[in-house]
Amino acid sequence: MAIETGTRLLSQGFELDTSSETFGELRDSSGTVDDVRTLRDRMAEDGYLFLRGYLDREDVVAARRNLLERIAGEGGLRDGAELMDGVLEDRTPVRFEQSITQRSEPLRKLLKDGPMISFFAHFLAGEVRPFDFIWLLSVVAGKGTAPHGDSVFMNRGTSRLFTAWTPLGDIDTHLGGLIVLENSHRLDEIRNTYGQRDVDTYCEDDPNAEEIQATGKWPWNGQISGNPVELREQLGLRWLTTDFRIGDLLIFTMHTLHASLDNQSEDRIRLSSDTRYQLASEPIDERWIGDDPIGHGAKAMKSIIC
Repeated sequence: MAIETGTRLLSQGFELDTSSETFGELRDSSGTVDDVRTLRDRMAEDGYLFLRGYLDREDVVAARRNLLERIAGEGGLRDGAELMDGVLEDRTPVRFEQSITQRSEPLRKLLKDGPMISFFAHFLAGEVRPFDFIWLLSVVAGKGTAPHGDSVFMNRGTSRLFTAWTPLGDIDTHLGGLIVLENSHRLDEIRNTYGQRDVDTYCEDDPNAEEIQATGKWPWNGQISGNPVELREQLGLRWLTTDFRIGDLLIFTMHTLHASLDNQSEDRIRLSSDTRYQLASEPIDERWIGDDPIGHGAKAMKSIIC
């Protein structure tokens, strides 16, 4: 991926080195989407599958329009600007409750039906069970997501669980797309230490144990680092990304470390979703299923002996 001279890519406020030794482009596997053996080999090798233009463009557009109409209905978009441009009235964070995402038929059609489910049924060779919880990410101008792996947030079911990151609009590096730390899923030391933790657990002998259990307040936020530049240097790997377009799909493992670029636009919102998929026959994390998933919080807290 060619980065224009003078372009600064930021993550958590830190400028990324975009030289070829430290930065690269995601490998596009869309040409092998019908070859399940190659897909599985690439997932094992890369820790991700990037499928350029795999999803139905009109389905993504419909989901984006529905979400932006909701923001506009609450006065969050600038008067006179094109709805689909997602120009915000101000930098106030936009929140989507699960009740909203669950009622959005265009979003549910995109994430719980059609090509998305067909892909995972093909890839996993069986009936697919998506998590009921939909993570809808609405990033205003400023910092994006810090480096982490998904296992620490959802590891009470099968280990054969995959994240699908879906850009709900064109997301270039300036607006702030996802970045993947190349080959990070192969790091056994991180996989067997950090990767085995659970943000919804706490030590029985923690002096704040009663408060943690009652409030569900995390003793730890799940990040592996708050500094993506320092993390990359420590591990000797490269950050990978691309300019994402409507219809693209990025799938990765629970142990693939990732983050996002900062949104360097002045007034545009970056919309994307995280959803999880597994075989229906395998154990599932109870925090993310049902009509009203408990998610993180007091009901999800478990004590452990430390």
